[in-house]
Amino acid sequence: MEKIQAGKYVELVYEILVVNGDEQVSVFKFNKEHPDAFVFGMDLSLIEGFQTNIMGLEQGAQFDFTLKPEEAFGVKSPDLIYELQKEIFHVDGKFDEENIREGARVPMMTQEGMRVEGVVVKVTDDKVVMDFNHQLAGETVRYKGFVQLVRDAKPEELQPHHHGCGCGCESCGDDCGHDHCGDGCDCGHC
Repeated sequence: MEKIQAGKYVELVYEILVVNGDEQVSVFKFNKEHPDAFVFGMDLSLIEGFQTNIMGLEQGAQFDFTLKPEEAFGVKSPDLIYELQKEIFHVDGKFDEENIREGARVPMMTQEGMRVEGVVVKVTDDKVVMDFNHQLAGETVRYKGFVQLVRDAKPEELQPHHHGCGCGCESCGDDCGHDHCGDGCDCGHC
């Protein structure tokens, strides 16, 4: 039977849960009809802890593992919280208060042209405070599911992909169509 290794096309069905002591909250599920599909070793969004735990598994194998923040999406970094000028968010000369409000997830572009997503933390008279940490940064996460398919990748599937957050979902801002990790994803896929 095929095992998950570099160059293999993989489909996984699983649930991602945030673990807080004895409490676990589901933040995303991949189902049989819409599995998490990728070529192992080619999808740059897969976090290392996730890859380590699924490598070598065969089709049909169950998995259930928990990753600490350092193994998953990292700890929250104060360096990823920015105060931006309110003018950046003007549309037709007026502040976009409908979309730029506390708690809103906002897609933005870096100076290098990379799409990122941040959460509006606070809006003041002249600034917008945004947090660009991954939505699961600082969280212990559990992955529970099974390997639906493992096969050789087709030539057209052997192109590196990056979904943004490490979870392979669109909420990370890459519009891949998955709704991962609770933010639409761009969520070891989030």
